[in-house]
Amino acid sequence: MHCNDYARLHSRRDFLSKFGLGLGALGLSSLVNPLAGSQVKAGPGGAGAPTNIFHGGPRRAKRVIYLFQSGAPSQQDLFDYKPLLREMNGQELPPSVRAGQRLTGMSAGQGSFPLAGSVFDFQQYGECGMTLSSLMPHMAKIADDVCWVRSMHTDAINHDPAVTFIQTGSQFPGRPSFGSWVSYGLGSENENLPAFVVLTSNGRGGSQPLYGRAWGSGFLESQHQGVQFRSGADPVLYLSNPGGIDRAARRKQLDHLRELQELHQETTKDPEVDARIAQYEMAYRMQTSVPELMDTKGEPEHIYELYGEESRIPGTYAANCLLARRLAEQDVRFIQLYHRGWDAHNNAPQIVGKQAKDTDQPTAALITDLKQRGLLEDTLVIWGGEFGRTAYSQGQLTIDNYGRDHHPKCYTIFMAGGGTKPGLVYGKTDDFSYNITENPVHIHDFQATMLHLLGIDHEAFTFKHQGRRYRLTDVHGEVVTELVA
Repeated sequence: MHCNDYARLHSRRDFLSKFGLGLGALGLSSLVNPLAGSQVKAGPGGAGAPTNIFHGGPRRAKRVIYLFQSGAPSQQDLFDYKPLLREMNGQELPPSVRAGQRLTGMSAGQGSFPLAGSVFDFQQYGECGMTLSSLMPHMAKIADDVCWVRSMHTDAINHDPAVTFIQTGSQFPGRPSFGSWVSYGLGSENENLPAFVVLTSNGRGGSQPLYGRAWGSGFLESQHQGVQFRSGADPVLYLSNPGGIDRAARRKQLDHLRELQELHQETTKDPEVDARIAQYEMAYRMQTSVPELMDTKGEPEHIYELYGEESRIPGTYAANCLLARRLAEQDVRFIQLYHRGWDAHNNAPQIVGKQAKDTDQPTAALITDLKQRGLLEDTLVIWGGEFGRTAYSQGQLTIDNYGRDHHPKCYTIFMAGGGTKPGLVYGKTDDFSYNITENPVHIHDFQATMLHLLGIDHEAFTFKHQGRRYRLTDVHGEVVTELVA
């Protein structure tokens, strides 16, 4: 039995570092990895977490629920009402609007760019006057509880790099995800559950691949990666004991394994060994806490009515929203929901309509439920995708049908609670929802602001890796103070 590869206690690298180059290797390792060979004071995130990351102002949010809408919802059909776009339906997009902007390979060669006005009706709601389409009746009722941002923009034009960018701060794989950064900086407030939990659901539209790196820990210790909870009898893979192994036997096995790992740690001083020990212990505690958490049968009938009938069906977006509230009650630090199916290159009215039907009521219910339980004040809820959609139709345009291609230059997200300003409609776009005309918010600005609400100074929150100090916002980002209550 190889217990974490103990047969390879002495590699060639070990030999070189211990004979003749030991001091040099130690000096180099201290430069490359600030945790090597020294004990760093434990911060809120636990052993090794940074202690000088806070901006000194009020910390508004204690936890995050991120409702990620994978595939990119169409802002023109949901949030950003453009009457001129409807009036000019079928006419060519003015060249001055596009101004040579990059297009995807899916529409670059189509030659014509007919404008596609939304087929859905819009009205203003709340004192804030937010315009919402008829697809969002439940969100319309709580418009004044929400902070609406119509001026988001990103650098990526295709799904995979765009999802990677908004989740990790880079279009290239390998960086820690947003939730992993928060876990590293703030740690967990519940020793029986992970600090970072992931829930996924599939919509009724076409679904792009969703890669685990979106909730990966990158170069941070592996204990900070997101733990995916699934519907079904085994919510976390490999958590249950195999046949013939009871809880007492598992405890005895883990105790012996810990002894071996601690011996290994004395030799290697590898922080990943400590992370592995912590993960084993967390998994043992989760054998009890997770099944109890995932069993929603004890919820009263009015809660199911609030979230909608699909909240009774495990694995649906509605059921995951209900689980998100239960996780927030248990002080899980970062709760990430991924809902796929928003990609609408054709049949956009049908796809967006189905997706909105699945998500509108549960999203509004989650915000309402958190508010009535007193949790919304320190829980930051985020809803949005990776980029927006084009004002012109991809492919053939008919009276009641059109497609919309990817559009990174402007789109809408919204937030609630956690110190965001309720009833604020921030940012404006042009008459076609193609370009931002007021108060642009870049992905890095968004990330800086979310960290600010958690009490973190995004410029001070770094991790040294391979000789460079990395941060979620890379070398960019400004806190959008107008979004903060």
